[in-house]
Amino acid sequence: MREEADSPGNGEDAKPSARETQQVRQEQLQVAELASRDREVRAHEQAHAAVGGAYAGAPAYTYKRGPDGKSYVVSGEVSIDVSPIPNDPQATLRKMEVVQRAALAPAEPSSQDRRVAAQAQALAAQARTDLAQQRREEAAAASEERRLLAEEREQEQQEKEKEEKSVQQPPISAPSLDLYRGLSQLQSPEPTVDLLA
Repeated sequence: MREEADSPGNGEDAKPSARETQQVRQEQLQVAELASRDREVRAHEQAHAAVGGAYAGAPAYTYKRGPDGKSYVVSGEVSIDVSPIPNDPQATLRKMEVVQRAALAPAEPSSQDRRVAAQAQALAAQARTDLAQQRREEAAAASEERRLLAEEREQEQQEKEKEEKSVQQPPISAPSLDLYRGLSQLQSPEPTVDLLA
């Protein structure tokens, strides 16, 4: 029996074979790749979430179990709200600037990230146009209001002047003595006495 224990077949079983060694190396390489991908995906999605703030959701991940039995993140996503804010182009513009920065926040934005950034850029351009139109309308309304106010003041001033003219009496002039002078030049009538009995 002792000879069997020292046989070459049993001694080789204790050493890993070249095939087993290669398999272990492949598993270690796979684990290293999964760990690297895990870090990359987490950093990518956390960059979106951090910059997106209130407009970005929490990262959602997809996992894969490695040969070591651990789960590694292999993909992820962060939802970003790209809807415009109704009737408020200024707020929409601010929001789209944040969304665009959030979409391009990772070191290497994906094609989907670039599409979201382009969509946010288009919505920001539309918001700028709407904002400019709103400002033109506000300026026109303010100008019209100022014009109407000026007309109203002018009309009030004219009415006030009319009232003042109607209330004013013609100036009192000194009495003319011409009438009396004319009368004094007339011949005085002779006094008549009526003696009727």
